[in-house]
This record gives sequence, structure tokens and C-alpha cells, in this order.
Amino acid sequence: MRQIQARTWDPDSFAPLLVICCGVAFGGYLGSHMRLPVVPLYARSLGADTVQIGIINSAFLLMAGLLSLPFGMLSDRVGRKTLASLGLIVLSMTSFLLYFSRTPSQMVWIYLFFGMGLAAFGPTMMSMVADISPATHLGRSYGWYTTALYSSMTLGPALGGYIAQHFGFGVVFLSSGVIIFLIIWMLLFLLPGRSLQSAARDGRRQKAGVARELLRNRPLIGCWLATLGGCFGLGMFVTYLPLHAQNQGLLLGQIGLVFALQGLANAISRIPFGHLSDKVANRKDLVVLGFVGFAASMGGFGLAHGITAFLCSSIAFGTSMGLAFTSIGALIAEAVPPNQRGLAMGGYNTCIYFGMMLSSAVMGPIIKAIDFVNAFLIAGVINLFLIGLFYLLMRDFSPYKGAEKT
Repeated sequence: MRQIQARTWDPDSFAPLLVICCGVAFGGYLGSHMRLPVVPLYARSLGADTVQIGIINSAFLLMAGLLSLPFGMLSDRVGRKTLASLGLIVLSMTSFLLYFSRTPSQMVWIYLFFGMGLAAFGPTMMSMVADISPATHLGRSYGWYTTALYSSMTLGPALGGYIAQHFGFGVVFLSSGVIIFLIIWMLLFLLPGRSLQSAARDGRRQKAGVARELLRNRPLIGCWLATLGGCFGLGMFVTYLPLHAQNQGLLLGQIGLVFALQGLANAISRIPFGHLSDKVANRKDLVVLGFVGFAASMGGFGLAHGITAFLCSSIAFGTSMGLAFTSIGALIAEAVPPNQRGLAMGGYNTCIYFGMMLSSAVMGPIIKAIDFVNAFLIAGVINLFLIGLFYLLMRDFSPYKGAEKT
């Protein structure tokens, strides 16, 4: 089938394909994230200690971070549909393999393949959204798509925990595998593809100069740096906020409420912010505004003492993420030609995974030396520094020819 060119679509005709993309992402991430809270408990039941559980969980993050960029580039060559389908096949297989795993070492290998599947699926689907969307609707497309994605990331662990509690670990893994397997057919039959011959020809044309173009693309590098900074802060929130909140006297239920409000604000804000992104003169201003609020909320977490302060910071944190990351997705799609979107989105996903990993690895010793309050403030300052670089690199930015807003 022919490749979809975003600028040829009527603003109303792309909506069914966008709904399908959102459905594929929702199902794929729902099935994948059902396993996340269950795997550490299952590993412990097999005799894994804390160190081994940490290795299992870090295996998929490491592999996803390493492979998102090259797999994104590969999707530019072989086609989005092909690589996304292969990614879902791997994700489904790893769920079934977890059902048969009997040692922690087996789970490490399975989670390495889990990371490979995510690296093939995630960047490719984000690129496909840009491919099917009119240039005038990129912001709202990513608003709807990322809302579906984050909703599934929120519901998946809850569903997995419920199934594990009532039916056991094995049923979680089987259910995860079946859900993802069914989504494969939804992707194959309902979404358009492109001919392998055309994809390979485009890939050969871009191969020689892609590295040079990448290093010269200042706006793309700026978007990647902003993403790295934002996900550094996100890793700080996910890893260390529970410990800081507990030190400040919050109960486990209250800490769960802080996380729930962040996720809710993050998800529901993306659709209106996506529409706003399509209407403003320059999306980069929304990114800067979002990350300034993001940095302020990080400082708010550090200075918070009671549940009210934590909840206010959580809502600001989630809303700022929704504003910044929705616009970044659209900016990345505008910063590169269509046949390099997979590479661009691969780099974006690499920054997400590495930013969270870097925060988890680096900030622990820093917290031990200077306490939680100063560590959260430092994380906010790091984010401000990288958003400053983003602003400088985005000066005089104009969308790639053919991707302009009208």
C-alpha cells in the first residue's frame, strides 16, 4: 500500500485512523503494563532478592533505551506497520514466556526481549500518528494519542494487580499475552502500510546523510534535551517522591493519591493542550511554559510538608507534563522530513528511558549527601538548564517544508 502523506489529508478524514492508532497504543501498553507491578512479586516468589528484582526491572528500560533510536531508524526503512507489528509480537511472546519462567535469570532474559518489543513498538506508533495527521492537527493528534497511552499505563497496573490478587500470577501473564496478540490483528487489518520496496528505497536515500542531518538539526536536538530533562524529573518523582513523602508523615494511601492526581492531571490535560498547540503561533512557547511549571512543581515537592502541598504540587506536575510533552511530540514531527520521523521519535523515546534511568541512578547518592529537599530543588534546576538550551536551539525554528501549520 502507498505511504500516507500527512499534508494530503483532509482534517476530518484522518480521524478514524487516529482512533485506531489510539486503540492500538491503548491495548499494547495496557497488556504490557499489566505485568509491571506483578513481575517483582512473582520474582520474589521464585526466590529473587532485592538486587535481582532491580536487575529484572532495569533490563527492559536499558534495552528499550538502547534500541529505540536504531529501531526508529529501521521503521523509516521497512515501514511503520511492519516494525510495530513485530514489536507487538515480541511483547505478546514475552508475556507467555513469563508464564513458563521458573528462575529469576530466565526473567532477566525475558525482560530484555520485553525492552526490545517496546523499542520497536513505541517510537513507530508515534511516527505513524504524525504520518496520518494533517500538519494543522499534529498537536491535537498527539494530545489524543498520549491520553490513550497514559490512560493505559494507569489502568494496566491496576488491572494486573486485581487479576493477580484474585486469580494468580500466571493468569496475569496469559491475559497480557492474549490482549497484545489481539491488538496485533487490529494493527494489521485496520491501519494502512507502505510498500517494502518504497520504504527500502527511501531508507537508502537517507542512509548516507542521516548522521550529518541529525547533528545539524538543532531543533530536534533541543527537543531531545528538553525530553531528557523532563524525564529526569519524572524519574525523580517516581523513584524518590514516595520516600520523601513518607518522611514528611504521609500515609501510604495519601502517597497513592498524590500519584493518582498526577496521572489524572497529566492525562486529561493533553487533549485541550493539544488543541491549543495547533492554534498558537509557536509551539515552543508552550514547551517552555510547561517545563518552567514542571521545574516549579519539583521545587514544590521538595518544600512540601503536608498532604495539601503535595497534592497541589502533584496537580501542577501532571498538568505541566501534559502541556510540555504534547507540544514536543508535534515539534519533533515538524522538525524532520517524513522519512526520518521514526529516527526522531526513536531518539525521543531513548531520552525518556535514559532520563528516568539516569535520575534513579544518580540522585540516590545525592539525596544521601544533601537530603530530599535540596535534591528535588536540584532536579528542578537541571530541568531549567536544559529547557534553556532547548530555547536557544529552537531560535529561528520553522517547520520542515510540507509540515507547516496553516
